Amino acid sequence: MHVKTKDTVIVISGKDKGKKGKITAAFPKLNRVTVEGVNVVTKHQKARNAQQPGGIIHKDMPIDASNVMLVCPKCGKATRVAHKVERGTDENGKATRSMIRICKKCGAEID
Repeated sequence: MHVKTKDTVIVISGKDKGKKGKITAAFPKLNRVTVEGVNVVTKHQKARNAQQPGGIIHKDMPIDASNVMLVCPKCGKATRVAHKVERGTDENGKATRSMIRICKKCGAEID
């Protein structure tokens, strides 16, 4: 998946198109993400006991990850994500590799 938890994204399609928000949860197996303030539903909850009163609750629901686009923290534009493989060695001499996300607009490392 091209986005992770705590990334800032912009919604590119659907009823909330154009809204910006931070990803609060990611579900890679389902290819869905939960963005704060996006796809908010109203739930009528019944009181369970004296500590949990009933009422109307507003809840963020997941949307498909293909409907969001990452906002680059450096240039502030919505961008597609490139991946770069970085190879190296650890302190024991064992080979390591890591994937780094790159902004396609300005070339900055995202994480």
